[in-house]
Amino acid sequence: MEYVYAALILHESGEELNEDNITSVLEAAGVDVEESRVKALVAALEDVDIEDAVETAAAAPAAGGAAGGAAGGESESADEGGDEDEEAEEEAADEDEGGDDEDEEASGEGLGDLFG
Repeated sequence: MEYVYAALILHESGEELNEDNITSVLEAAGVDVEESRVKALVAALEDVDIEDAVETAAAAPAAGGAAGGAAGGESESADEGGDEDEEAEEEAADEDEGGDDEDEEASGEGLGDLFG
């Protein structure tokens, strides 16, 4: 993931995405750089419009949430008892795991807020 972050930093600062620049950013961050991964990243990003990709990625959760809401309404009319069962299972899982706050921290959820 740090390789992608290095590419995003370079893009944001207007620098060229090349092997030397990515390696420099990674080394400055204290990462043990694997040249093969740097080469693969540069090759993978060669034809990618990073600005468009970032905008698409930022919009994807909002679009997914709206689609999920519409699907939820259809399934509710087809099977009204299904939502109650799902809620009971989620509550039981939360009690076993100690709550949502710990889960979000452990899984890294919420990190998207840093880049929004």
